[in-house]
Amino acid sequence: MGNDDKTVRRTLHCRFSLAGADPAHLLQVMKAAAPFYEMFSNAQMRLLQNVDDPNRYLQIIEYDAPKTLEANRQQLASDPRMQTFMQMWRSMWPGASEVDVYQEIDA
Repeated sequence: MGNDDKTVRRTLHCRFSLAGADPAHLLQVMKAAAPFYEMFSNAQMRLLQNVDDPNRYLQIIEYDAPKTLEANRQQLASDPRMQTFMQMWRSMWPGASEVDVYQEIDA
């Protein structure tokens, strides 16, 4: 969950395939993008490689987003920083890629 009443916790799953990629290089690329995530608070990133198909990856990003920004996804999608990041992200993975945003369900 978010850190306070003004944020919501989100989990972003970015799935992509990249034949012959060096996982160490992918980690470097992911770390280079870290300044982008500083616009969100409490961001944490992980990179997973599929055991059965080493060409498939899952990048997991957890962050706290301001409720005001999260309430209007179109505003977030039109943010120049987000557009720049998504263009960079998609250009690095020439194959198919998927991005899903999740929220945790409270018990």
